[in-house]
Amino acid sequence: MIADKTPRRPNAGFTLLELMLAVAILGLILAMLAESFHAVASSKVHAEDRLNSERAGRAIVSQMSDEIRGAVQTPLAPSRVLFLGSARYQGGVPINSLTISTLDPGHRRSIDGYGVEEIVTYQAVANPYHRGWFLLERSQYSALGTGANPMPIIVADNLLSLKFRYFDGQQWGEVWNSENLSLGQQLPVAVWIDLTLAGPRNTPLAFSTQVTVPMSITQW
Repeated sequence: MIADKTPRRPNAGFTLLELMLAVAILGLILAMLAESFHAVASSKVHAEDRLNSERAGRAIVSQMSDEIRGAVQTPLAPSRVLFLGSARYQGGVPINSLTISTLDPGHRRSIDGYGVEEIVTYQAVANPYHRGWFLLERSQYSALGTGANPMPIIVADNLLSLKFRYFDGQQWGEVWNSENLSLGQQLPVAVWIDLTLAGPRNTPLAFSTQVTVPMSITQW
């Protein structure tokens, strides 16, 4: 019997070098995909955080505007006229405060329409957990003076600056004190609000508006 001396080919397969090269290429592709997914996710989170910050800023300015428009000065019925705006700067940043007697205390109007006059105060204090930020506090209590004054509510913990300006019909000023003004002229004609909040990555988000005060009566 004659032996078959024809050389046999090895079984088909990959060498170790080829396997290592394939694994390296696959790892590179997966790393690129992971980086791409991370970038998309980060952009989505950033956009959502900015949108939430913008919504919060607009809501605060809207509520302030409603309460300023509801500032009390009625010639035909007894009312407590109170409109106090003080200017304060901290580190060169305006951190103003405002106290008003209003018929529109936030969104708590009575079922039958306007309720009892409420004293509303906005003031800012330093945020102890974030340098350069402030806590915007809002307090509210009845103008009748009954009951204990409630604790202020923090409406924003990322306040960067808050500035009010007051128009008396001729010029703008940074302070207002209704207690030093004549009867019937205790309210400003208009109020300008400048509010700045810290957005994502500490990006400043500015909100501004001008509010006309309907009950500002210059002559009775």
